[in-house]
Amino acid sequence: MEVSIIGIDIAKNVFQFHGATADGSTVFRRKIRRGCVLDFLSAQTCCLVAMEACASSHHWGREIERLGHEVRLIPPQYVKPFRKRPYHPSI
Repeated sequence: MEVSIIGIDIAKNVFQFHGATADGSTVFRRKIRRGCVLDFLSAQTCCLVAMEACASSHHWGREIERLGHEVRLIPPQYVKPFRKRPYHPSI
């Protein structure tokens, strides 16, 4: 299946990746360590990569664009509607 968009949740050591086709069906969900992020993305076909805009996302966006992907940074207030479950601080 052809991945058309990859969503990335940036964290300190482990990043969460979600790949989807043009119709929105899930192709993969992976947890990848910080050191392997660029290796993983270089193995993917060029597509749209979306992530929440934060201080480190600008750095990652530049690095990912060098691999040939199109990067979109989403403002934090628009990221929350994409969650599947409600946020619970105790979890």
